[in-house]
Amino acid sequence: MRRIVVGVTGASGSVYALTALRALRAAGGVEVHLVMSRQAVQTALLETGLQPADFESLADVVYRDDNLAASISSGSYLTDGMLVVPCSMRSASAIAYSLGGNLLVRAADVCLKEGRKLILVVRETPLHLGHLRTLTRLAEIGAVILPPIPAMYASPKSVEDIIAHTVGKALDQLGIPNELFSRWK
Repeated sequence: MRRIVVGVTGASGSVYALTALRALRAAGGVEVHLVMSRQAVQTALLETGLQPADFESLADVVYRDDNLAASISSGSYLTDGMLVVPCSMRSASAIAYSLGGNLLVRAADVCLKEGRKLILVVRETPLHLGHLRTLTRLAEIGAVILPPIPAMYASPKSVEDIIAHTVGKALDQLGIPNELFSRWK
């Protein structure tokens, strides 16, 4: 059984998180640990009309973002990595500088310090120099920066196709087999 942490921040793009959670559930053999920031709950409601329970029902273990004593806040608790989807620049900055004031950031910091995969689906545009320096720092300390950029070679027919492509690429980074998008032939 693989153990994956999913962090959801308040950046726009809640549907990426929902799609990722559904894909992880469908993959089988994955124990999903979910932590949503307070802002994520607000954004998800605004963008999708869904309540936290709708996201939580797709996870095996759910944590409050203010619970810094949770298992995922310790490197001795083994996980196979973490996906932060979507990832706000605020959360990216906090992760880059190890400002573990909430569980989401602390769990991401644990992945970095333990050499585990950390995939950040950073949702911001345009990017100013401060954003770019933060993303560079994250890449230098081991994070995978995976912005939701559509691949037109896949000939997407819908927004769902574009979302599935990004989620599929993120799952690839975690070594989780999926067929969420058309691969280059």
